[in-house]
Amino acid sequence: MPPLPAGLPPSAPGTTRLFIGNMVCPQCNRVVQRRLEEVGLQVQQVALGAADVVASAGQDLPLDAVRVALSDAGFALVEDPARQLVEQTKTLVLELVRYTDPADLAHNFSYYLSQRLQRDYHYLSQLFSAHEGLTLEKYIIRQKVEWAKELLSYQDATVADVAQQLGYSSAAYLTNQFKQVTGMSPSEFQRLGPGSAGRRSLDDLI
Repeated sequence: MPPLPAGLPPSAPGTTRLFIGNMVCPQCNRVVQRRLEEVGLQVQQVALGAADVVASAGQDLPLDAVRVALSDAGFALVEDPARQLVEQTKTLVLELVRYTDPADLAHNFSYYLSQRLQRDYHYLSQLFSAHEGLTLEKYIIRQKVEWAKELLSYQDATVADVAQQLGYSSAAYLTNQFKQVTGMSPSEFQRLGPGSAGRRSLDDLI
């Protein structure tokens, strides 16, 4: 049995699970559902990275139409099994960083991913690097820094608050990783302000 995508229980009988790339937020779920319904599919459930659908009675899934509909909205139908596993890994990292209780973020990412995806972490890491051109460890750090940037956009957010929310053991640890990715400290980034051209160029790094 293949590993389940993050956020979805097992498929119901008679449904087909579609794996979808580039889903990064809950709003994506609504857009994907609407796009799939527009090509005549009944959407049974949808979550980051996947959707379970049913075609009209007696008809095959209109995969060509699905590819076009998703692509037009900035998503992608993921059909290669190895690529599906990479996308599931990315989805789990995203869920861990953005939608998990801070206390749970202190747990080992490698153990969590291995357990959820039913694969050896070394295998997941090698597969991820081969497909993404980036190590899984660096991808996790970049996702944490990207979320830190969003949290720092709130005027009353402190570096210590953001570090705690992201499961860092200290503000200094977050600062070190933040500087590795962006070239400046969280405080320096925060002082740029949301309208700064320099800040916008940093946003493009992720």
